[in-house]
Amino acid sequence: QVQLVESGGGLVQPGGSLRLSCAASGSILSIYAMGWYRQVPGKRRELVADIYTGSRTNYADSVKGRFTISRDNAKNTVYLLMNSLKPEDTAIYYCYADLTSRGARGDYWGQGTQVTVSS
Repeated sequence: QVQLVESGGGLVQPGGSLRLSCAASGSILSIYAMGWYRQVPGKRRELVADIYTGSRTNYADSVKGRFTISRDNAKNTVYLLMNSLKPEDTAIYYCYADLTSRGARGDYWGQGTQVTVSS
């Protein structure tokens, strides 16, 4: 069974920084991509950033230049460093992994961590 556990959320002032972490554990053969989505009540979940095999990365236009995604393959962990945070970044952040477990490839999700940007 695969589990994703997120950490690092919290309350921060505008212009501040946070680093989110998400560790995948369980019976994992290969991880093809890991990344982050976020969701505000009443709105659909949106992609923030993801990172692929070979360390190719992808960012939403709204966070490009402010956020940095990285990955530690040995620890099956993905990070999201968020700089220059804005109130509109407030959301629940969910990590995901595209991986193979027990012969099947699929997407797995964490339970989310709250990020609040407010003065």
